[in-house]
Amino acid sequence: MGISCVIIEDLKVAADYLSKCCEKSGVVEVKGYFPDVRQALEFLNQNTVDLLFLDVEMPGATGFELLDNIAYQPKVILTTSKEEYAFNAFEYNVTDFLKKPFTYKRFTEALAKITAEEEKPTADNSSDHIFIKSDGKLVRLNNDDKLYIESMGDYVRFVTADKKYVTHNTIKNLEERINGQHFMKVHRSFIINLLKIDDIRENDLYISGTEIPISKAHRAEVLKRITIL
Repeated sequence: MGISCVIIEDLKVAADYLSKCCEKSGVVEVKGYFPDVRQALEFLNQNTVDLLFLDVEMPGATGFELLDNIAYQPKVILTTSKEEYAFNAFEYNVTDFLKKPFTYKRFTEALAKITAEEEKPTADNSSDHIFIKSDGKLVRLNNDDKLYIESMGDYVRFVTADKKYVTHNTIKNLEERINGQHFMKVHRSFIINLLKIDDIRENDLYISGTEIPISKAHRAEVLKRITIL
């Protein structure tokens, strides 16, 4: 399996080492090297790659700011010398975290996680829970507890019967992670738990008294999905 990547790293010696690791692996093709976030964004918003090797502390902007502004979501492996960024990486669905300096063996371990994700069937959402970062801690949310998820710009709100949790993420990213038998996107701003629907009307549905719009593009699929539950 071939993996296309870019290296976003302001230290040339670190970028050269990563490039050699990629070449040695035989499966990763480096499409570009960028020493700052602005140049990387210009390239990534016009070209698609499978993987980013991304430093966090960059001139003018951080690697996390790049992830906030990129038009799509490639796999990401963070490369940084500071372990405190590992916790922040969680909310960006980063595949792995390489603490500098790292060995080629550690590089291959991170790469193995990428290939494992690529080979996993996209419809397999067997996990019955996810963890989200909210109020400075990691919170476990069981699938059965989720009523719906609402977009709030660069944040999303998870709504359960008892509580609401706000975390830094996007509907697009969550759709890829939790869209399964009982969850689906019904509007650009909403993912719902189909098992929690109380009733459906012409252009909206209700969950626990909350009105949620259904886009025309999703209405037929909603009706199809609920008939097989």
